[in-house]
Formats: sequence, structure tokens, C-alpha cells
Amino acid sequence: MNEEILINITPQETRVALIQQGAVQELQIERTRQRSIVGNIYLAKVVRVLPGMQSAFIEIGLERTAFMHVADITQNNPQAQIEKLLFEGQNVLVQVLKDPLGTKGARLTTQLSIAGRNLVYLPPAGTDAASEKYIGVSQRIDQPEERDAIKARLAGLMPADEKDGIIVRTNAQDASDIELKHDMLYLRTTWEGIRETVNHKTVPSLLYQDLSLAERVLRDIAGEETAQIRVDSAENFEKLKDFAALYMPNLLDKLSLHRGERALFDLFDVDTEINKALGRRVDLKSGGYLMIDQTESMTTIDVNTGSYVGARNLDDTVFKTNLEAAQAIARQLRLRNLGGIIIIDFINMLSKDHQASVLHELNRNLERDHARTSVSEFSSLGLVEMTRKRTRESLAHITCEPCSTCQGKGEVKTAQTICYEILREIVRERRQFNPREFRIVAAPDVIDLFLEEENQFLAQLGDFISKPIKLQAEGSFRQEQYDIVLS
Repeated sequence: MNEEILINITPQETRVALIQQGAVQELQIERTRQRSIVGNIYLAKVVRVLPGMQSAFIEIGLERTAFMHVADITQNNPQAQIEKLLFEGQNVLVQVLKDPLGTKGARLTTQLSIAGRNLVYLPPAGTDAASEKYIGVSQRIDQPEERDAIKARLAGLMPADEKDGIIVRTNAQDASDIELKHDMLYLRTTWEGIRETVNHKTVPSLLYQDLSLAERVLRDIAGEETAQIRVDSAENFEKLKDFAALYMPNLLDKLSLHRGERALFDLFDVDTEINKALGRRVDLKSGGYLMIDQTESMTTIDVNTGSYVGARNLDDTVFKTNLEAAQAIARQLRLRNLGGIIIIDFINMLSKDHQASVLHELNRNLERDHARTSVSEFSSLGLVEMTRKRTRESLAHITCEPCSTCQGKGEVKTAQTICYEILREIVRERRQFNPREFRIVAAPDVIDLFLEEENQFLAQLGDFISKPIKLQAEGSFRQEQYDIVLS
């Protein structure tokens, strides 16, 4: 597959676009002042243990305390109780699993790991099987004979007396023994450096910071299918070359500095794709469309036929629209970095074969996703439930904020509704106070309605309270904003 990676770097942010078959498939943005902390290791302090929730709040030096569940401390002991593992005031080494999302603090674990290009290193303190060396294999290597072969290779490369653990990443399948040994040496050296700093740090302190976005892209995303990696910053291009030369020399020939007159992202109209990915509606080529709504707890995707009428019958129209939607949904999840619980409402299909084909198409397109996904069968209501691993904020949460007018509801009260609220409020005020007059200060559309359609009700209220009511339009007011001035 012809794959390109575009890395746009400015002092304030780094943006990465993954291009496949000439189209943007994945976007990642990291702001300099809001850099992700996933993978960071901290010397932290337990501030509160909650036995009822089997959880604890941990201070790592952020604005909000972080959170850890008992399962993030021990994975092989379902009977473990957090109050017997942690106590308030205790110092503990922790690693960030998830960035703070919305109102939630960061999610932590004591199961430490350090990721390299080919391997993930598990320090002895970070594995439940510390009495012997441990070798795990990525779930993406799913053939039993391949898993056994790579485990045997690693067992032969690891020193016999080591008690730490290694997880084999997908990239390791194509790595030489020298590359694997180099990875192990780098990861162990990094861990020893972390251990040595613990005794010289105050609590809380950052002990290890994961790579920058651009470096993580080279480590985690670029591979054999990548034809070119373009960078538009000369300074960072040199840094990435040095990084690649040290850890992944096979990528050196693919790195290039973009010097064209056109901005790097303009080559594939990436900024337009970003703007589209922030909208609710996604149009399909057939004339159908998706409606995507994101909340803090889940994302819902509704599939509609729109203007597509098909060539033969309704079943055929629905089936083809759902097939196209399955492809688009997989792409949108990556573009928008949507995670957590996702509910997909495909157009209702009576044929079980059609349902199976749509699910197959969805899973086939999700295979390209770097995040772990899980898709269920169609429910009795015709819905597909799926999950996508979420570790960082979505594109919308990084680049947008709730509307100051609707406060994130997506709707505002009509001018007529505001008029009636104001009329009721004047009645309440009249019962408590006895001013000389009432003055309504509101948005121009609300005042216009009082002067036109609602003029009769305003006059009736003035007669009822026996007080004059004056109007004042305020252009800076939002439609739902108003003030009643007593004088």
C-alpha cells in the first residue's frame, strides 16, 4: 500500500497526517502546552484509598489527582484488595495509561513498561511474574507458529539470569537479532536510569517522559508499507534523522525535508479534512450520509440513505449504503481519534447474510487501525456495539470547546421561548418589588419579536402589573441572554 506520513511542526504544535491511497486516513495533534503524558513514569504519593470502589487517588503533580484501580496494581490476583496494597501517604512508582479526559483525572498503573521500536520492556517490579523472565507477544501476531517462533528467538537472546519481562511488538517479526538486542539494551539502560533517579527526587516528580509525537510516529506507525515521511521543519528533521539513525535506521532513506512553495498539509488538502472531521455529518459518495455525535461517555453513529435510491430495490439500496458506511466509519474513527464505547445504527437489514457482510467489511477496514478495537454482532435492535481503545483526547476535544451560546447542547432556545421566559420573570419581580418601570435588555432578535408578534402579550402584561415596560436591544447579548432592569 502506498503510504505517506506528513509531519507538520511549529513551535506551538505538531500535526501528523497518515496518507493512504491519496486520502487522509489518520490525524494526530499534540499541542506544546498540552503534550500527552501517556507513558510517563512518576514518583507519586497516594492521597486517598477508597475500599468501596477498590480505587485510589494518586498525586503526580497535575492540576487534578490521578486515579488507579486495583486491577492496575495486580492483574493476576482477582481477590486482591486495594486497602491491603496501598495506604495514604505511601510513595509509589506509577505510569500513565490514559491522559486526563474531560473532567476525569489521568488513569495510572503500577505495571510499568517502556516501549521501544520492536519490544516493550517490563521491569521486574512491573510484572506479576517477577520470579522468572516473561515473554509476551503482540495480539496482532495471531498465528500460533509465528508466536512460538518469535518467543523462542527472544528467549535465546535474553540473558538466562534476567527476571524482567519483554513483550514482542509486531515490528519485531522483521527485525534482526542485532536490532532486537539493541532494543533490549536501550530499554534496560533507560530503566536503570529511572531507578537511579528515584532516590534523588522529591514527591511527586516526573522520572521518565515518553517520546514526542513525531518520534512516536517513527517508532509506532512508520513501517515497511511507508513510502515516505515528509517533515517541514529543518531543525526537527535533523533531530528525527538522528533519532532514526540510532533506533530505526531502516527509516532513514524514507525521511525527507519538505521545501516546496506550498505548505506540506496543502499537498493533500489535510486542513480541509480536519475541518470535515469536526462536523457531525459525513457525506458518502452514494448520496447517503453518517451523523456522528460524541459525548463524554460514548459516540453514536447513525447511517442514513439520504438521496441514494439504488438500482434495483430497497434491500439492495440499504445493503450498499451500509457497506459504504462501514468503510467510512472505520476511517472516521481514526481521523477523529474516537474511543471508548461506540454505537453504530446501520440502516435496518432483514437479511442475515447482508448483516454478516457489513460486519465483515467493518472489521476488514478496522484492521488498519493502530488502536485496539472490538466489534460485537448486530443486537436485537439492529445496533452494532464496539469499543476502540482511548488513551488520548479526540480531535474535537483538542481543537474545539463547547459553544458559548448553547453550552454544548447543540441547540439554543428560540427567541419566542426567551420572550415568554422574560414575561414570566417580570411577573415574579413585580411580586417582590415595586419599581417605577421595568426595562428589558435582550438580544436584537428577542426585542424585535416583542415589537412585532409578541407585542400584544407585552402590552397585556404592562396593563396587568400597572407598570411601563421598556425595551433595549443589546447586540453583544447571546439569544438566551437577557437582563431585567428595575428603576
